[in-house]
Amino acid sequence: FLMKNSSNSNMNYDHLTQLLTKVMDEHPNNAVDVFEEMSYEVKRASLNSMQSNLRDLPQLTATELLAEQQRSLFLGKPVLPNVSEISFYLEQAEVGLGREEMQRIFLALKKLVDSERLTHCRFWGKILGIENNYIVAEAENREGEEKDHYTIEDELKEQIKEPESLEKEPFEGSPFPHSAHKPQHEVPKEAIGIGANKFAYYVCKEPGLPWVKIPSVTPAQITIARQIRKFFTGNLDKSVVSYPPFPGNEANYLRAQIARISAATQVSPYGFYQTVGDEGEEEQELYWASIEVNPDFEGVPVRELAESLKVWVHHRQHILQQGRCTWENMAEKTGEDTNEETEDEREEELDEPEVGPRLLNPLSLDAFNMPPWSSKLSSHLTPEHAIAVLRSNLWPGAFAYSSGKFENIYIGWGLKYIGEVYSPPIPPLPQKEYPDGPEITEALDPTPEEELDFKDNLEEQQAALEESEESDELEESEEDDN
Repeated sequence: FLMKNSSNSNMNYDHLTQLLTKVMDEHPNNAVDVFEEMSYEVKRASLNSMQSNLRDLPQLTATELLAEQQRSLFLGKPVLPNVSEISFYLEQAEVGLGREEMQRIFLALKKLVDSERLTHCRFWGKILGIENNYIVAEAENREGEEKDHYTIEDELKEQIKEPESLEKEPFEGSPFPHSAHKPQHEVPKEAIGIGANKFAYYVCKEPGLPWVKIPSVTPAQITIARQIRKFFTGNLDKSVVSYPPFPGNEANYLRAQIARISAATQVSPYGFYQTVGDEGEEEQELYWASIEVNPDFEGVPVRELAESLKVWVHHRQHILQQGRCTWENMAEKTGEDTNEETEDEREEELDEPEVGPRLLNPLSLDAFNMPPWSSKLSSHLTPEHAIAVLRSNLWPGAFAYSSGKFENIYIGWGLKYIGEVYSPPIPPLPQKEYPDGPEITEALDPTPEEELDFKDNLEEQQAALEESEESDELEESEEDDN
């Protein structure tokens, strides 16, 4: 009878057992008075458990999904030091992404270091895009380690390239004009770990999402990037539609802009770095010499850093007009194929390499039609606790600060300031398809009268020539008789 289920609540003697167990466990005062309330609680608990089993699980929102992906960032112990200090100084400079996002970014960098086994890695900045943004990490690029996966198409082109023996050459006496156009040799890119490819760069859209290593940069990509202005979309595989045509996709364009921004805005206090080399080396070698941290650096006063650009220097190599940090003599490659130039002319070209500003060049020597830099103290109320803040006017979004230590960061659209109005470059004049001259110009057909006159003149010339030959023969015969 006690084990029979109720038709209303579907309960039996087990409910009484659970209620007595609850009374024995809790030992309430005046158990008789609260017995009915405790019975109600036991029933409600059993009904709630039954209802929870039937309830549908709620769907996760996009924010919850992103939080689930970022949860792995907090599982390991971060090894990047002074995260809070860097975030604090960036806030003083009125720059940054907020403490929460900065903390996630540095944890993401920790994950990148562990997965790629990097010896050095830092937060380079954030480039804004139309659809997605790019968080950029800078790491040491070791020579001989990387082979760009974006160059597979170039290898295929080399494989299917027609051999020289199959190239059609014009035969002698061809009545058709020959093209005198000779394609220019492509400037070779710098090796991994040198110049514009000294560092490797990884990007991700949000902290916790996979990092993607973008390819190294070529001189042609830097040269074309200087002539176009394109907003980033946030898709690395997106094609770049522009004039002149850009040789690559958005990943290559992003890498070219990072190289340009780094070469122009990576600065440090004077004396923090020193050049590597012997004192007896020529002064010109300082233009492309490497640098190292100066162990005897004693620091520069903050007020002096905020008032003068002479105590700030560039510690990244300048990118030449050729698209490289180190000059490549293309006259040697041209001279291998053509013998038109004399040896003296080639030697003159070899003696005139393109030279840019030297390494560790002061910012006060930067030349432009506007002040390229702006500097200030972070606070004039407490200058003894303030830091020196430097802002680039040519690359809006590039900042640097110094308070004994220094840091560089870029947060912007990845575009250079060129003025209030942008005028696209004028397309070049079209090349001539063939040379113009009397030797290939088609002549008009003569009239019948002109043909008769030409025939009469030709007969007269022939008759005169025969008479002169006969007279010469007579003179020779007379001389022989004598």
